[in-house]
Amino acid sequence: MTNGAPPPLRPAGSRRRSGPLRYLPLGVAAWLVLEIWLLTVVAGATSGLVVFLLLVGGLLLGSAVIKRAGRRAFRKLQEAVQQQQSGITPTEERQSGGGALTMLGGLLIILPGLVSDALGLILLVPPVQKALGRYAERTLERKVREATPGGFGDAFQQARMHRPDGKVVPGEVIREDEPPRGPRPDDPSLPR
Repeated sequence: MTNGAPPPLRPAGSRRRSGPLRYLPLGVAAWLVLEIWLLTVVAGATSGLVVFLLLVGGLLLGSAVIKRAGRRAFRKLQEAVQQQQSGITPTEERQSGGGALTMLGGLLIILPGLVSDALGLILLVPPVQKALGRYAERTLERKVREATPGGFGDAFQQARMHRPDGKVVPGEVIREDEPPRGPRPDDPSLPR
């Protein structure tokens, strides 16, 4: 028996990738090839020891940056918890994602390669962090507004109503096998 709806072209659980995500594996492969090529060019121009020292220096510098950013974030968390426990309203310091971008910069410096090191060092510059933080904040707010025209309550309503087969059955489930809540009038343990 059919319901008149055309069969889905793809399985219900699979989703089609958007444009940028479709080319992500190709971009990662191109990035790796570029990094290896640059390292071989630098090794040919100088020596293999210089490339090794650059990679070890990047590892040490990136580790130090991540450790420092993590300690700063933990200290801010402790201060906020102490302020909240003492009844003081916590002061909201808007850093526009500086801690996360610092950690990302440290991670990029740790990765072996010269392009990732350069991008990681750029992310450590405070004006760049502020600009990227504001951009990310605006983009996130815009995406949330587009996804939820009436707020988060509507988002959950939309997620519930849009099933892969398009069917929505409003109703309420009443389980008959569960005992009723509260004491029963014919319960012998009740005082009379």
